[in-house]
Amino acid sequence: MGFLDRLLGRSAALTPVAAHERAAAGELLLVDVREPGEFRSGHAPGARNVPLAGVGAACAQLAADGRDVAFVCKSGMRSGAAVSAARQHGLHAANVRGGMLAWQRAGLPTTTKGR
Repeated sequence: MGFLDRLLGRSAALTPVAAHERAAAGELLLVDVREPGEFRSGHAPGARNVPLAGVGAACAQLAADGRDVAFVCKSGMRSGAAVSAARQHGLHAANVRGGMLAWQRAGLPTTTKGR
């Protein structure tokens, strides 16, 4: 694994389908790191919105949830940075490969409701 892979959190990635299935089963906390306006325009059902700038501060709360965590953004870049930040705080985390663009291409559900 190269430096860029580590920097972008690529060492642990989930496909959108795998993330959706694990989140629907209650095994995974899906955290959307896009800005609130992006999140409100459509996100994965059950996803929690924590903009990228707030990920470090939210890690203790995310860890307290007890589930595995996967970060998602529009394309996978910001969520990769979130994975790196979370790991620096001792949280085990994965990146949803391709972000919400790949989520939508896979035909997975989205919603405008939620937090």
